[in-house]
Amino acid sequence: MKTLTEKQKNILEFIEEFLDREGMAPTVYEIADHFNIKTSTVFAHLRALQRKKQLSRSSKARSISLMSRMRGARGVPHGALMIPLLGRVNAGAPAESLEYKEGEICVTSAQVNDYPLDQLFALRVQGESMRDLGIYDGDIVIVAQTGNKPRPGDIVVALVQGNEVTVKSFFPKTGGRIELRPANPEYDVQIYPAEEVAIQGRVIGLQRKY
Repeated sequence: MKTLTEKQKNILEFIEEFLDREGMAPTVYEIADHFNIKTSTVFAHLRALQRKKQLSRSSKARSISLMSRMRGARGVPHGALMIPLLGRVNAGAPAESLEYKEGEICVTSAQVNDYPLDQLFALRVQGESMRDLGIYDGDIVIVAQTGNKPRPGDIVVALVQGNEVTVKSFFPKTGGRIELRPANPEYDVQIYPAEEVAIQGRVIGLQRKY
């Protein structure tokens, strides 16, 4: 492995600390702001770190992944798994569709039971509509994609009318309708024709930063 410069080591350490603290990778602008350097300089360092096999990234925001974590090396506890953090999900009225990958979060095998790793993803919650079930604004929900239909009362991530995403409790209704129920009396129950609701996955866990 090619030797890292002091600045490259510092950037790697900052990315790792940011991932642990925020559950997602920093943007190029956040790195530049932290070190008080230009974004063009950050891009140059990131390209060098990619050549040295220290990280991978795409053109999307928050797409940095540390190779050491992908190899299960330093920074990932024994028995832990890395799953993608795909964006934000609204816990209020439906919001726009899921965003691009923001980064990765670390979960334990106990949190995800026996679900295959490629069926798991995480989303950061916006809003307070699921407050009474213990899901608050800023929490990260762990979601399992499943081919089975959700059971009544399951907390799900639902794609509504093809382009809006929300997290709610799932209740099938008569007449081919689906109720998406909030857990906060300040929010209204949402009822849609079944063909307008696609269940993206079932919430199986939660992470919270204190």
